[in-house]
Amino acid sequence: MTRTDDHKTDDTGPSGYAAARLHLLTEGARSGPPRRTALAGLTDDWLTGLFTAAAPIAKGISLVAVGGYGRGELSPRSDLDLLLLHDGSDPAAVAALADRLWYPVWDLGISLDHSVRTPAEARKTAGEDLKVQLGLLDARHLAGDLGLTAGLRTAILADWRNQAPRRLPELQELCAERAERHGELRFLLEPDLKEARGGLRDATALRAVAASWLADAPREGLDDARRRLLDARDALHLVTGRATDRLALQEQDQVAAELGLLDADTLLRQVYEAARVISYAGDVTWREVNRVLRARAVRPRLRAMLGGGKPVAERSPLAEGVVEQDGEAVLARTARPERDPVLPLRAAAAAAQAALPLSPHAVRRMAATTRPLPTPWPAEAREQLITLLGSGRPTVDVWEALEAEGLISRLLPDWERVRCRPQRNAVHLWTVDRHLIETAVRASALTRRVSRPDLLLVAALLHDIGKGWPGDHSVAGEIIAKDVAARLGFDRADVGVLATLVRHHLLLVETATRRDLDDPATVRAVADAVGSESTLELLHALTEADALATGPAAWSTWRGSLVTDLVRRVLAVLAGEHPGTEPEPAAPTAEQERLAIEAHRTGGPVLALRAQAEPGPPEESAETGEPLGVELVIAVPDQPGVLPALAGVLALHRLTVRTGGLRTLRLPDDVDDDGSVLLLDWRVAAEYGSLPQSSRLRADLVRALDGSLDITSRLAERDAAYPRRRGRAAPPPRVTVAPAASRHATVIEVRAQDAPGLLFRIGTALEKAAVRVRSMHASTLGANAVDAFYVTSGTGTPLPPEDATATARLLEEALRA
Repeated sequence: MTRTDDHKTDDTGPSGYAAARLHLLTEGARSGPPRRTALAGLTDDWLTGLFTAAAPIAKGISLVAVGGYGRGELSPRSDLDLLLLHDGSDPAAVAALADRLWYPVWDLGISLDHSVRTPAEARKTAGEDLKVQLGLLDARHLAGDLGLTAGLRTAILADWRNQAPRRLPELQELCAERAERHGELRFLLEPDLKEARGGLRDATALRAVAASWLADAPREGLDDARRRLLDARDALHLVTGRATDRLALQEQDQVAAELGLLDADTLLRQVYEAARVISYAGDVTWREVNRVLRARAVRPRLRAMLGGGKPVAERSPLAEGVVEQDGEAVLARTARPERDPVLPLRAAAAAAQAALPLSPHAVRRMAATTRPLPTPWPAEAREQLITLLGSGRPTVDVWEALEAEGLISRLLPDWERVRCRPQRNAVHLWTVDRHLIETAVRASALTRRVSRPDLLLVAALLHDIGKGWPGDHSVAGEIIAKDVAARLGFDRADVGVLATLVRHHLLLVETATRRDLDDPATVRAVADAVGSESTLELLHALTEADALATGPAAWSTWRGSLVTDLVRRVLAVLAGEHPGTEPEPAAPTAEQERLAIEAHRTGGPVLALRAQAEPGPPEESAETGEPLGVELVIAVPDQPGVLPALAGVLALHRLTVRTGGLRTLRLPDDVDDDGSVLLLDWRVAAEYGSLPQSSRLRADLVRALDGSLDITSRLAERDAAYPRRRGRAAPPPRVTVAPAASRHATVIEVRAQDAPGLLFRIGTALEKAAVRVRSMHASTLGANAVDAFYVTSGTGTPLPPEDATATARLLEEALRA
């Protein structure tokens, strides 16, 4: 370790070191590797001074830095990993020396991971504990007997290399278990910079593999990736004043500012990019380790079979210029990347189709020598891209290999803006770029449903490409999609279809879950936007693929059925069928009609509560069926206050509303010419515990409707009895009036954080606004409630614009209170 004069201090005591350390961390002149090096050097000098003062003649004893400190990577709040190594000749003197070293460190409040061992004890412990062995691989002499330290280092490295066939699989399993616990760093909104997959622990593991001489990681960009993660951890330590590795949401803006970055998103993109490099290097390295270990295991048998001759690697052709060798897709000996610009796509498609990894050496060679594709692309290049996108799950790893060498950004320059871009929405599991690939993977399973699978797969790849630009990403994406599709060589008609798919990729699911499908204006608006049956077919498949690739909260059997119903209605319009000017409500089921008649006869609410788990389509496995909770059907004579009353009763019984619908049902003529009831068909689920009895629900609903049950007070008492949990502050609710959404009612949209009693508060506010809820469509997406209310005046007509705006404003104020 190189030490400069400003690292040194004449005072080897805690106060002198503490002052110099504080000055180093707060001066602001140095950051990153220089500051870590300076901090390690300063600490070296201090500990060396302590050691020398306590043991002027240090024969047979030495002080050794291990782990991160051994590598000279001291962050502001890092532990000090120290080993007091001795030859065992004077245990009492060693114990006294340990006290004189450890106590000054503890006095400063610095975390210390320490041990006192002989070389034999250190080797034995390392052989039993993989983590100890990994720390000793970075052993660095600080003070005392240099020969003792050097001997241990030599022995530890020799042990590691000799035991590599046994210890490396153990290390790989340790990395896999850690990834399972902490997740994938590059997809987490609050990642652990050290423990998550692609973090600093994995970078250290790759150093250990390299030290075994059995395999080595791809080195391009790896050191820079480690540096970026270390820089982020340094800034996190300085901002929080704690030894933390978790990059929490509330600290990301401060960490970004400490690093001189624009904002928290820029910080996350840097962190994600570093994690991507380390994760890919890990994938390649462990694949190589396993290949070498397999080869070592079979080599003696092959030698015996071949009479001692050297085995010849088998090469099987996959495509023009691409072969399989040793379980990888590699370039054929006759391949000429410099003369074949389609080769990267051909090799990638062949690898994905064969479910093989793409050799990093092949990718590196193609990235270095392949000429750019002409514009527009030749037909073969376009077909190979579509083949790659349609290969299912293997597409992900092959795409990552191309990304690692910058080939994706060269093929699709617009990709650069979405690469590693975070999505600050808990519903999304992935960054934007990975979500696009996941959507293509999902779409590949739906290609049999459409007449143009090529357009479906390309639309899946491009549907969120506008998220790298300001404004509505669908609008920006439409412009980008036109440009990309033209460069790929699609004709004018196909370019138009792709642009439409990207522009309206959210249209079906948003309309199906937030609009009245019985309103002709709803169906006509979708038909006008889509334009043709073939485009609607593609949009239907893209909608499902997009939702499935978003996360489990974005898709369900119920949402799928609503989208399918909307598609059926739009197809009818596109086929020339014209709905009447008045909405045609869906015919009630026999049970709904029975409940409505009973409610009219008794003058009170009648309900049916039954469990119903909706299985997925027959081709799905049993695990994919999604239980949507319990179906609750209620019929009640048409009267004010039904919505808040029912919502409040459900909240009191700790029932969460997953979906909800409300509409007016006309009674059959033979029952009552003028009679009508409100029909509510909801899906509910217990927050915890078992479901309440339907008789209790009905009794409380009767009391709520006649005013004898004070729901507001009961909910307030319950909330006061439980301490409020701390968590990320949710965005404020937003209430808007949807323009031209219906000719028969005013549509008010509510987007808010889902919480117990939310629907009760909405219903109460609408009652106070003296509007009539004609129908309702409520849904919950992750932690967000997205509800649409079709309201009218007391005379049954849409609200005047000024009244609609005022109602929305009052409702938003009520939800913010």
